[in-house]
Amino acid sequence: MSLINRLKECVKDVPDFPRPGILFKDIMPVFRNANLVHDTCNEMVQEIKKLNKGSVDAIVGIEARGFLLGPIMAQILGVPFVAVRKKGKLPRDCVSVKKKKVPTATLR
Repeated sequence: MSLINRLKECVKDVPDFPRPGILFKDIMPVFRNANLVHDTCNEMVQEIKKLNKGSVDAIVGIEARGFLLGPIMAQILGVPFVAVRKKGKLPRDCVSVKKKKVPTATLR
């Protein structure tokens, strides 16, 4: 079975969460299968290498799902992992960037 089909089988739809009209994709069941996590990370790493012609400086993970697979991918590539959080979630000074598409959102 293809990786995409294996993922589709594991990822569960949760309608109307966190509010009506939203279809939440629950990826937590994927983490019950170590081989699926491994294969998923390796596939994403291969795609990243293709897009960046093999040169990758770091993996950036946006909270919270990005914190799950990002560190694994960074380890495979031998590069740092950079965690990105919403404004107000970190106690120390950090670099901030305002999102262009959502002017009220600031990532740190």
